[in-house]
Amino acid sequence: TPSPSGRSTISDRGQSNLFLKASRDEAPTTSEGNFCSTEGMLVIKKIDLMNGRMGANRRAHHTDEYEYDNLIIRRGQPFDMKLHFQQPYDSDDHRVCSNPQPSKGTHILVPVGGSLPGMDWSAEMTSSDDNTMCIRVCPSPRAVIGKYQFSVKTRSKAGEYAAPFDPNNEVYILFNPWCTEDSVHMPQSDCLKEYVLKQGGFDGKDQPGKPWSPAPMTFFLVSPQFDQGILDACLFMLDKRGMPHASRSDPIMVSRVVSAMVNSLDDNGVLVGNWTGDYSRGTNPSAWVGSRDILLKYLRTGYPVLYGQCWVFAGVVTSVLRCLGIATRTVTNYNSAHDTDVTHGTSSSSSSSSFSSSFSSFSSSFSSSSSSSSEEFQFQFHRIFCCGPCSVEAIKNGLVYMKYDASFCFAEVNSDKVYWQRQADGTFKIVYVEEKAIGHLISTKAVGSHQRQDITGLYKHPEGSEAERKAVETAAKHGTKAHIYTNKEWGEDISVTVDTQEAYTGQDISLRVILKNRSSMPRTVSLNLFVAVMYYTGVTGSNFKQEQRQVQIPAGGGNHLQPPEARPKVVEGVGIHYWNVIYCRNYGSIQPIDGSVYKFGSMVAEQ
Repeated sequence: TPSPSGRSTISDRGQSNLFLKASRDEAPTTSEGNFCSTEGMLVIKKIDLMNGRMGANRRAHHTDEYEYDNLIIRRGQPFDMKLHFQQPYDSDDHRVCSNPQPSKGTHILVPVGGSLPGMDWSAEMTSSDDNTMCIRVCPSPRAVIGKYQFSVKTRSKAGEYAAPFDPNNEVYILFNPWCTEDSVHMPQSDCLKEYVLKQGGFDGKDQPGKPWSPAPMTFFLVSPQFDQGILDACLFMLDKRGMPHASRSDPIMVSRVVSAMVNSLDDNGVLVGNWTGDYSRGTNPSAWVGSRDILLKYLRTGYPVLYGQCWVFAGVVTSVLRCLGIATRTVTNYNSAHDTDVTHGTSSSSSSSSFSSSFSSFSSSFSSSSSSSSEEFQFQFHRIFCCGPCSVEAIKNGLVYMKYDASFCFAEVNSDKVYWQRQADGTFKIVYVEEKAIGHLISTKAVGSHQRQDITGLYKHPEGSEAERKAVETAAKHGTKAHIYTNKEWGEDISVTVDTQEAYTGQDISLRVILKNRSSMPRTVSLNLFVAVMYYTGVTGSNFKQEQRQVQIPAGGGNHLQPPEARPKVVEGVGIHYWNVIYCRNYGSIQPIDGSVYKFGSMVAEQ
């Protein structure tokens, strides 16, 4: 069972028995726990876990980069150890054994020379020379991950000897993406180097001016995740949440806990989110250059760190999951959506809890489907502040009823903007649906380089394709407004496009509005132009430019409008976008227009 210290235990039974136990024995004991003399016993002089950072165990398990002196291994893969006795080992007279009680996968008995039925643990003696015994142990590919205490008991005619607990013999067991039987297995070696072993990297936003940077965000290091203390900080997050030890064998549940614990809401997690612009009590989210200082401060104090925003949250989650052995990358989505209501280009006062943002960052991990061994634990997560993990395939095909939070994740990358018009009786009527507004550039850092890799195709079918429309309709059928896709009554008499040029800091933003009348009748259009500062979160400042025009467009004709140039003011913060929203009124209908303005080759504006 889980130890009083919160650590898991493991033991092995047979001719040789390895026992990772909860108690910290300071003297040899009998099997009943009473102190005894060691005369005639097989006394263990030293347990050598061969845990040197550059030793064979650490290198074989790809853990030699961790700045720890303890043995760090990955489940499903064997490791070697040596036992040194005070007297020669005699197999006829001596046994290395014990009889603890296994429970919930946190206390294991493994017979040396065989395997453990149903638990997938195995151990064998590889050699024995006078006072030394060499043993090879292979943990189960479904073992509980975490920190274990390691001790050994021997049995002879004189009695049973339990070696004193040595903190140097504490062992860390991690997920193993190199193991084909582990549910986190990833076959591509180059991806393993990038998504597990990579020390440092971008969270999807490079410095302004770089060719792959769609947003002028601060450089942020996802790692290093191997520094001293980081692994303990990761396990501390699981302990702080009170995650059952038996559930820590499931990467799905572990990643769900990490998702919950990365924010401070309801569980005093790692980071406090702040989008107010006032960071006087902590650190500006843009000032963080990596997750190391955040995690170490949280481990040291136990209190949430001030402050973070989406790319910081994503960077910390990526660091934690990589450290625990789950292949993970940070993904940035342009544009990203959460349900929102907008009225004439300004936020509706009746709905302020949601928004549409210019970009959003999240973490993506590699794991096969898994069923948790703890149904109760799944239920506990239904009402906490976390998101995912959700199948990427489910997101792509609109299967919003799948676990976990599939509807929210789908909306992030494949939403429609639905425009409503208030009728005289107070009801609302759909006048336009913008189907291509969300999820244009779903991006991550390319493997082995600092170039942007477009992974939009993993999350959604090609825009405008039949498969993409079917996915949206499938999602809508399980939503609250399924009728939007079953009763299409809106049309587009007037097509509106926005022609822009790249704009750099200090330059004016120039744009041209192109109107075309597709109908057989002349149209009178009311064009409303709004220009305002908008942060990447979708929060806008006050309008600094506003104009209204009446335009006559003949049947089948067009019109080009050149609004006055706008020079947006400089606003504090690196995640700023300049935007304007344009509406066309055509005999009571409303039609929106979206476009792009560029700065440093990066999108920083919407029309």
